[in-house]
Amino acid sequence: MKLIVGLGNPGEKYTKVRHNLGFMVVEELGKRVKGQGESWKYEEKFKSEILDFTLNASRLTLVKPQTYMNNSGIAVKLLTTYYKLPASRGESTTDLIVIHDDLDLPLGKIKVRLGGAAAGHHGVESIINSLGTDKFIRVRLGIGNLRTQSSEHKHAHVDTNKFVLEPFRHSEKSKVKHMIKQAVKALDILLEQGLEKAQNQFN
Repeated sequence: MKLIVGLGNPGEKYTKVRHNLGFMVVEELGKRVKGQGESWKYEEKFKSEILDFTLNASRLTLVKPQTYMNNSGIAVKLLTTYYKLPASRGESTTDLIVIHDDLDLPLGKIKVRLGGAAAGHHGVESIINSLGTDKFIRVRLGIGNLRTQSSEHKHAHVDTNKFVLEPFRHSEKSKVKHMIKQAVKALDILLEQGLEKAQNQFN
């Protein structure tokens, strides 16, 4: 059984913002479930919207924590404990995959890794703190950063919190759509062929 957690903020006003890329990817993956009779449902005991389904004989649970980004660890800890995953005991695991936006990668770039620091991402930081380990898989999705965007914004002092909560600009949307499709492909490879294959293809 594998948990695939997309990070984001709940609520209509956050739907299309950069910080919600994790939600966008698990929603795209969840579209495959049509025909299995499953749909997203809110589970209070997990403080998350979840979608259970089987893909290529693997049992998957897709997760959208509803705790707001900075408390993502609360939901992930509840889930890993319930499913008795190694991450709930602070152990390294490939059964937990977290998908999140990343300011340090150019827009459209994807990286897959096991472990490592949160690098300023408060959702990832919350998960590391709640689990007591950083040894879970991340699929990092590049959203660009303020240095590359500031010339277009005409003001270099745009702060990070504001930037990640802005919607993608019209000129970025085709690249974002392609990145979401590529992220789903990366998840397919992770699930079917393992971490090393996914890293070889996307890193």
